[in-house]
Amino acid sequence: MRLYNWHSTISSRWLHPLLLLIWLIIGLSLRLTNLTAKPPWTDEFSTLVFSLGNSFLGVPLDQAIAPDILLQPLQPQPAANLHDVWTNLTHETNHPPIYFALAHLWMQFFPTQQGLVSLWGARSLAAILGAVSIPVIYVFSWISFRSRVVAHLAAVMMAVSPYAIFLAQEARHYTLAILWVIASLTCFVIATRHIQTQTQLPITIALGWLISNALGIATHYFFVLTLCTEGLVFIVLAGRQIPNNAKVFLSPPWRRIYGVVLGTFVAGIVWLPVFLQNSYGEQLTNWIQQPRQGFAWLSPFFQAFAAWVTMLYLLPVEAPQLWIVIASGLVMLIFLIWAAPILVRGLKANLQQPDTRFVTQVLMGIVVGAIALFFVFTYFLGIDLTRGARYNFVYFPAVITLLGASLAVTWRSPQGKKAVIIIWLMGFVSAVTVICNLGYQKYYRPDLFVKLVHQTSQVPILIATTQVTHVQIGEMMGIAREFRVRNINSPSPLFLLAHQDIDPNISTSTLEKTLNTLPRPFDLWLVNFHAPLGKVIKECASDTQALSGVNGYEYKIYHCASKWEKLQ
Repeated sequence: MRLYNWHSTISSRWLHPLLLLIWLIIGLSLRLTNLTAKPPWTDEFSTLVFSLGNSFLGVPLDQAIAPDILLQPLQPQPAANLHDVWTNLTHETNHPPIYFALAHLWMQFFPTQQGLVSLWGARSLAAILGAVSIPVIYVFSWISFRSRVVAHLAAVMMAVSPYAIFLAQEARHYTLAILWVIASLTCFVIATRHIQTQTQLPITIALGWLISNALGIATHYFFVLTLCTEGLVFIVLAGRQIPNNAKVFLSPPWRRIYGVVLGTFVAGIVWLPVFLQNSYGEQLTNWIQQPRQGFAWLSPFFQAFAAWVTMLYLLPVEAPQLWIVIASGLVMLIFLIWAAPILVRGLKANLQQPDTRFVTQVLMGIVVGAIALFFVFTYFLGIDLTRGARYNFVYFPAVITLLGASLAVTWRSPQGKKAVIIIWLMGFVSAVTVICNLGYQKYYRPDLFVKLVHQTSQVPILIATTQVTHVQIGEMMGIAREFRVRNINSPSPLFLLAHQDIDPNISTSTLEKTLNTLPRPFDLWLVNFHAPLGKVIKECASDTQALSGVNGYEYKIYHCASKWEKLQ
């Protein structure tokens, strides 16, 4: 009997760590699968260039350049250091430095790929940090609900969440920001409990909270939205206590909370001069500040709803075959109709239980508050945050924890385990959908564009675009990189980045001058070229009258023949 009890104790002791290890292995494997199958896009090129300590400013503008010159910022420089990362980042973009500095150190461990920075090395950092969020969300969920079942279900759903996989497979800073969000929310939940019981907040929690907030702001400025939602929930909690205690704001837990607020404010305000001195900020965020007309006023609701759904599941709605798209959409709708009542019943059950009601209300306050802020920015400030699903990282961990709590109720009910398993399997299929690029597709597909160019042009080519910021440089880098990694030497490409300022005719003049200097014959590919053409290309024959497009690249082809060919 003693031997049996000893084995039982050991099994119980190791059960939860072993289960968590399994979730971690599943999550890490999914995040590392097909990691480089999708080409990098413009935001990732920003990460690659700035993390190397390089700059976009060295790329020549207003002249035809070879791919090797265009790709120079993607070449690691032995002399580059963290000071270079900081200098170039603060002068050319609007992001804080923590992730870029970490990526600079990380990417030094990986060899180059045909002379360029390793894409696998760059993306693997985000993937590993994304996998770390699995045990971290386990801890947060356990602290929040004091339930191993809730913690495991939150961790296993984080492991397969298509939204989490999407963020983890990009060389960007969102997975690190999610870790700081979880850390901040953990301290926040603990603080709300001390407010409820009117007890002193431990100094270690206060300091940990402050550090998490400071690092969160230094990773992504939108982390401030998480802090704003925490502030909104605090206001609601204080409002509930004021009728019973007019001096609630002077009670013990609030004093240290004030210290955290003050320290966080200082940690955030130090970045304000850096942010304001950046002249690129407004140009880089124009895509979320576009005016709306007609039905476009409703699009934020659909965009937000799509982001909420894909935190849990996503089928191949971006597959090339129409029948797969239709079938996937139909299955997703049926699944939503079936799963939504289950999840709602779980939340209601947690709101009715005395031991889970308070924390459920707190986390729901975080989610609802964040969504409200998104719509305030969208409709009142003209900044449509719903256009970027990745910005939902500011409240995503709270959604996953509430999901785990809801599923825990179902898990404990008769026949509930089957429903939970089905929901998890749908999540797993959704994760596979993302890693196969059938959902959350990259907006830019230079691989498809280069394939088209290779099939179409038999003579040297000039790929011309209008350039405003390093976003357009990144678009052309994607094309040039595909030519190199695929070893495509024919047709021989040149690139023209025609700088565009207030007067778009300047880009037109640059194009005209460049065309007059190139030997003929050649094919001119105008790609995302937003300037009037007039009679600039009168000597070149248009391949098509209308613009065509390939995933982020709108193009028009012109065949510029030699004088001898014209005579013939």
